[in-house]
Amino acid sequence: MATAEAGKVPLELVLPSERLTVVDEPAASAVARRMLLYGHSRVFATLVTSVIVAASFEATLASALVTSLVFTCSWTLAVHVAERSLQTVQAAAGRFGMAAIGALSGAAVASGVSFWLRAVAESRAEVVTMAAASFTLVLAAEVARERIAVLRPRVLLVGGGRSVLDLLEVLAYDDRNPFTVVGIVDDDSAASGIGGVPRLGDLHSLAAVVAMEKPDLVVVAQTRGRPEVFSCLASAASLGFRVVGLPEFCEQAFGRVPVRNVTDAWFMSVIHLYQRSYSRATKRAFDLVVALAGILVAAPLFPLLAVLVRSTKGPVFYRQTRLGENGRPFSILKFRTMTVDAESKGAVWAVEHDPRTTRVGRLLRRIRLDELPQLINVLRGEMSIVGPRPERPEFHAMLEENVPFWSRRHLLKPGITGWAQVRAGYAADAQSTEEKLAYDLWYLRHQSLLVDFLICMRTLPSLFFATGR
Repeated sequence: MATAEAGKVPLELVLPSERLTVVDEPAASAVARRMLLYGHSRVFATLVTSVIVAASFEATLASALVTSLVFTCSWTLAVHVAERSLQTVQAAAGRFGMAAIGALSGAAVASGVSFWLRAVAESRAEVVTMAAASFTLVLAAEVARERIAVLRPRVLLVGGGRSVLDLLEVLAYDDRNPFTVVGIVDDDSAASGIGGVPRLGDLHSLAAVVAMEKPDLVVVAQTRGRPEVFSCLASAASLGFRVVGLPEFCEQAFGRVPVRNVTDAWFMSVIHLYQRSYSRATKRAFDLVVALAGILVAAPLFPLLAVLVRSTKGPVFYRQTRLGENGRPFSILKFRTMTVDAESKGAVWAVEHDPRTTRVGRLLRRIRLDELPQLINVLRGEMSIVGPRPERPEFHAMLEENVPFWSRRHLLKPGITGWAQVRAGYAADAQSTEEKLAYDLWYLRHQSLLVDFLICMRTLPSLFFATGR
């Protein structure tokens, strides 16, 4: 990997060359990529699909033309608004979520128009067919941008150091990496050829590099000389690229915050004037509705689970002290999954395939039924449905010393599920805890009713397909 020495980073990294290979881009590929990136190809595909669907259902040419026009406008507008609204939380929505929300929004708009204009989409099957077609189009566009290299947005990195090295490592080993890195602009000549990505010049040549490479996105990782960087980018703004900082890029692309690049000023974005509000009352209402519904649905399972756990010689429920909102301790409730002497030698981190778990406990953990009693913690107000996993006080001092900003996760109420729980596994040391903190900080900044709903939806597969740990 990389090592830091006296402020300089000898950037040396072996990465899969096929992931980050930089090639000259044909003009046709550039046009196709820009059309896909800015939605032009999707508008054309929506128009063609609307005409086909309308012609299949409508009896006259006039009604078919009107319906196809309404369908095109409805789904184009709906998908555009959905993309803009979900731009900062695309990682939580995923490609299926983006496609589904756009398709359903378009169906709502088209249905509303057809209510007032009787000549439009008189058959419900017509609207449903168009919604299914729109879902397929959006999903296909997302998959194409992910799988076809020439259609991926081209990214130019400005700056060097460990932060850029870490980003390139993530891009190289991410199987669903939707970006193509065209190069690096940095004053440090040691940044030449990181993982096969060339150094294209220094900061003085930034405007010329942008004009030559025509990136879609410029990621500024430079910590010093930023006014000079922004001045050069402003002079080349007519070339039609977007600019974003490194932390913001990681947030949008990967759904996490690079903890080592976070400063105290970053947390001001959480209470910024333009930050979307998610009131405590709204979140509490969501928690109560989901918790009550969960208890009602799971109530028939409680006696069966109690009998199964009791068969492993020990109490049915397990209580353990955890840290909640603002670091306040509380007693968490779970169905017992470990032997009664699991911590006879002191507090130990739980790990994947923990040998201390019973046979019944392993089954409960896989389908997460051991966490059902935590719905009572939610009703008590000690936990939320969505939030960071509550940590044990025994590990507090060690984590606070080794993981930057670890205690800031206590700004949130802990949750039964959460963004970190969905995206990462068990945390059994400081390094894996820092990885989970990166996702918790993302949730801290982007929490909303929609994000909570999306995270709950992404938790369901672990229940139905037994993918939990």
